[in-house]
Amino acid sequence: MWSQSDCTQKKNNFKAMKKLLLSFVLCLALTSAGFLAQTAVLFENVRVFNGKLPNLIGPMNVLVEGNTIKVLSTAPIVAPAGATVIRGDGRTLMPGLIDVHVHMVFGALTMAEMMSPNLSEEAIIQKAAIGAEAMLMRGFTSVRDAGGPIFPLKAAIDQGKVKGPRIWPSGAIISQTAGHGDFRTPDERPRRFFGMPSRSERYGANFIADGRDEVLTAVRENLRFGASQIKLTAGGGTSSAYDPIDVTQYTFDELRAAVEAAEDWGTYVMVHAYTPRAIRRAIDAGVKCIEHGQLADEATIRYIAKKGAWLSMQNLRESTPDMDPLRREKRKPVIENQPNVWGWAKKHKVKLAWGTDFLFEPELNEQQNEYLVQLQKWFPPAEALKMVTHDNGQLLQLSGLRSPYQGKIGVVETGALADLILVDGNPLQDFSLIAKPAEKFVVIIKDGKIYKNTLR
Repeated sequence: MWSQSDCTQKKNNFKAMKKLLLSFVLCLALTSAGFLAQTAVLFENVRVFNGKLPNLIGPMNVLVEGNTIKVLSTAPIVAPAGATVIRGDGRTLMPGLIDVHVHMVFGALTMAEMMSPNLSEEAIIQKAAIGAEAMLMRGFTSVRDAGGPIFPLKAAIDQGKVKGPRIWPSGAIISQTAGHGDFRTPDERPRRFFGMPSRSERYGANFIADGRDEVLTAVRENLRFGASQIKLTAGGGTSSAYDPIDVTQYTFDELRAAVEAAEDWGTYVMVHAYTPRAIRRAIDAGVKCIEHGQLADEATIRYIAKKGAWLSMQNLRESTPDMDPLRREKRKPVIENQPNVWGWAKKHKVKLAWGTDFLFEPELNEQQNEYLVQLQKWFPPAEALKMVTHDNGQLLQLSGLRSPYQGKIGVVETGALADLILVDGNPLQDFSLIAKPAEKFVVIIKDGKIYKNTLR
């Protein structure tokens, strides 16, 4: 028989076990619901590029708690219980990179795949998901998607089902008939006259919208699904079949309708535009960001600066091995005037942003960092890094309350979102380090979560 003391001990053990089990079950429930704070991360002895200053500061110690930067200090920081401690040994801690002109879907598929009769939403997500994870591993923790069927991929990333950058989505590209975003095949007739939406519209790639009423509907439909900004095509393009590069698209009234609908939701309109006429009409209608602009003259660049609009540029190459001959020919004047526009934008202090705009050539994505490094043709490393961190982050903030991720971005400072890269070396002295993410980006953190750490 058990003694009274034995019984008491067993009761206490049972109560302790029951308490432990309940705590474990509660912990699992809270974790699955996303209520538990993420483990802290402490960087010791790092030099910091904060996204703004032209030099590194430090040595510093940086504490991340949850998804934000909690403390930056030259004094030692006591690591919280369970924190991951990363010894920087003088390496450079900088904000995650930001690309403000990507097409996560169009950039992941070839034109043949886009046109395949076997294309499905599942196939699109599968291809785009692979590209999204690779992009994050290149250090791009945030991107602005400049048009396409992006919402399912963004949801999968935000839910943790797929690894990838934060995405500011535009939704379907809004284009006039015969505009840069008119993706119909030659046998597809206009919806207005024949009642059938095109295949690309059914997949959420674009809206072909003519007239004020249709533009309003297209804008509001994108906002309904969570667009953080709106993308229209206001001029001819190089990757589209129907429109010459020099044409102007959308009337002032149509552009103004889009701007009014976006502003009613507290956000803004970005437009694809190359020429002075297209750029000026868009800005006069209230558009806040011009994408491309490589056919602008100096007077138009001054006009952009005067109106306080953004110019989101790309540093394009003349051609790529798989580029369609027609597209290569249409790009010639764009490539020729590109150096002038970069120079004029610097001279007149335009609010500059940078993106890649890769389309239908998935192999180009691997060169994303190399394209960034090529900015040193016009900018020293500190200015280029400021553009692709702090400045691009400021452009993303134009979405206001429609931004899917509230908080400071593109900087390393107290209270900012914890999107960080630890670089093995000093990119302000050797900018080529940015083009070697597999080797030189030894730690990558997005939203406070470690996605890569080779210093374990």
